[in-house]
Amino acid sequence: MKDWLRFSVAFWHTFRGTGVDPFGAPTKFWPWEDGTNSIAMAKRRMRANFEFINKLGVDRWCFHDRDIAPEGKTLQETNSNLDEVVKLAKTLQGNNIRPLWGTAQLFMHPRYMHGAATSSELVVYVYAAAQVKKAMEVTHYLGGENYVFWGGREGYQTLLNTDMEFELDHMAKFLEAAAAYKRKIGFTGTLLIEPKPQEPTKHQYDWDAATTTNFLRKYGLIGDFKLNIECNHATLLVTGCHHDVETARINGLLGNIDANSGDAQTGWDTDQFLTDTREATMIMLSVIKNGGLAPGGLNFDAKLRRESTDVEDLFIAHIVGMDTLARGLRYAAKLIEDGSLAKLIHKRYSSFHNELGALIEAGKADFEMLEKKAMEWGEPTVASAKQELAEMIFNSVL
Repeated sequence: MKDWLRFSVAFWHTFRGTGVDPFGAPTKFWPWEDGTNSIAMAKRRMRANFEFINKLGVDRWCFHDRDIAPEGKTLQETNSNLDEVVKLAKTLQGNNIRPLWGTAQLFMHPRYMHGAATSSELVVYVYAAAQVKKAMEVTHYLGGENYVFWGGREGYQTLLNTDMEFELDHMAKFLEAAAAYKRKIGFTGTLLIEPKPQEPTKHQYDWDAATTTNFLRKYGLIGDFKLNIECNHATLLVTGCHHDVETARINGLLGNIDANSGDAQTGWDTDQFLTDTREATMIMLSVIKNGGLAPGGLNFDAKLRRESTDVEDLFIAHIVGMDTLARGLRYAAKLIEDGSLAKLIHKRYSSFHNELGALIEAGKADFEMLEKKAMEWGEPTVASAKQELAEMIFNSVL
């Protein structure tokens, strides 16, 4: 199961989450925190991270550059701070732990209020490129298996003041430069784009898996990038996680999953741990059909509830997430081995399993040919889709 369930701890939620929200102050005061944003505190936090990872029994972690080291007064000082903390992380990793992925935080600082790769300000675009360059370097140095782009500010609040074509073209050029730099430094990991429909912008350009796939195709980036599907982001789409995971899979772009969940009764990103076995099973069906996720994996991009304030809650939350996905994998394998669901689907489309169906799929059936058959066959008889039977088969393994 370890080959299929490549679990990862998210540094930002686990070690930078304080429980603060728009209506209240922080509620979590971890024993390793001293209330400062110093290099010494960053190192102590990093040691706590690896103690947690080792006790949890996983061997991967994910990070944003600015989560693990504080910004300095200049870019040079910021890079120096990052180097110092990353050097410690390299030692603490040893030979058995590595980043599932790294990324640059291009959304919190005020400089990125108009976006990073899509900013209307040239100086910001340049700064973002320098930041990503450094983040890619440290991810490579730490043995990272992937590198992620999440465009939290790559979008718009209104089209009245936005040149969408300009911004999308610039985002593509930015990603082209990233792919070129990946090759230059010898980084063999996968570059991943993480779709999200909105928040913090009204409309993000990487809206969902289908939109992002179209963007990659339009700009000729398919060979360089895959998708990191976050389940909570798919909740905001209403379609749900399985839809976006399957959309990525059938396009050959499923690279990683941020295994969390959202609350369908809210309109924002709640980043909860995935505890729904039914959803986990549907997700793992796609993962199995994909042949796994490696070099990607399952990152717990999830945070404790504001009211969960004990250190043991960090362990409980990750353990229930791992157990849920493990059950999902077993149930999905059971469904596939049983074969009943596959037979139902095969039978549903069986009317195409003939010579004419083969001609249609080969692109050799023109409208004249199809009209002749329609005249010959008359009014169609349509079979049942058997949805209830499919749901019964699915439920039988849970």
